[in-house]
Amino acid sequence: MTAQSNPGAEARLLLVTGLSGAGKSTVLKVLEDLGWEVVDNLPLALLETLIDAPVKRSQAGRPLAVGIDSRSRGFRPALLVQRIKALREGGGRDIQTLFLDCAGAELERRFSETRRRHPMAEDRPAADGIAREREMMEPLRRWAEHVIDTTNYSSNDLQQEVRQRFGDADDNEPVLNILSFGFARGLPRNADLVFDMRYLRNPHWDAKLKPGTGLDADVAAYVQADPAYEDSVAQIERLILTLLPRYRAEGKSYVTIAFGCTGGRHRSVHVAARVTETLRASGYEPALTHRNLDSAPQDALEGKPPPARSAGGGKP
Repeated sequence: MTAQSNPGAEARLLLVTGLSGAGKSTVLKVLEDLGWEVVDNLPLALLETLIDAPVKRSQAGRPLAVGIDSRSRGFRPALLVQRIKALREGGGRDIQTLFLDCAGAELERRFSETRRRHPMAEDRPAADGIAREREMMEPLRRWAEHVIDTTNYSSNDLQQEVRQRFGDADDNEPVLNILSFGFARGLPRNADLVFDMRYLRNPHWDAKLKPGTGLDADVAAYVQADPAYEDSVAQIERLILTLLPRYRAEGKSYVTIAFGCTGGRHRSVHVAARVTETLRASGYEPALTHRNLDSAPQDALEGKPPPARSAGGGKP
């Protein structure tokens, strides 16, 4: 079914609410990273207008998350529940509520650490404001389809929980980039993993191979002929395939894996291309970038190869 023919899906709305300090800002940030349209602290009088807007933009296909708490203008939890019921019954819209709860002692600790005042206890202890807010929010907590108690959650734990509940499988995948580069031309700044391919023999010092690149068959064959090549690169691939699910679980949005050699034209290019194909065969969709592929070969950058030894093993 196309997006245009499924208005219920287009009207998907998640109200994010709960106790102050329980993690609403973190949740909204994660939803935004997952592709949701996010609005925080909207005056409730404008809620219906905002809900209608994504329905009219059916081609956009983005779900909407609205952050509402005790600071929102016109906030009355019981009235909000009635309004949600009316919107569901009147338009058949997919409207759900996420309530973020947290133990009072933990909320007091968080407000103390951040040195923020509780919004409902500006001139009183935070515990008083927490108790007042909890009583006020109880109708929404009972109504909510999703309740997350963040008492024992770190920020990262909460991010993972939100991704698991509200992210599509593809949304959880980090953007994966494979990069080849030359150490002589500087390290890449944003690489999460860097592998040094300079232990492999260098095609630069073969006159026939020097003008070529790691994408050429003869250069690739030369690199592959190194006795250390197959076992070491296979181990690197296994390591990467082990780490990528962990990066995904940690909620990383981008993962860059860099392969370097001296000039960035031969060994790193070949290995980066091979690893990219291995990852694609394993179900990933990495982008491949060769930073220094078009750089001119320079002997000063490559460094001289070790001197050849005589057959007897003595000095040349």
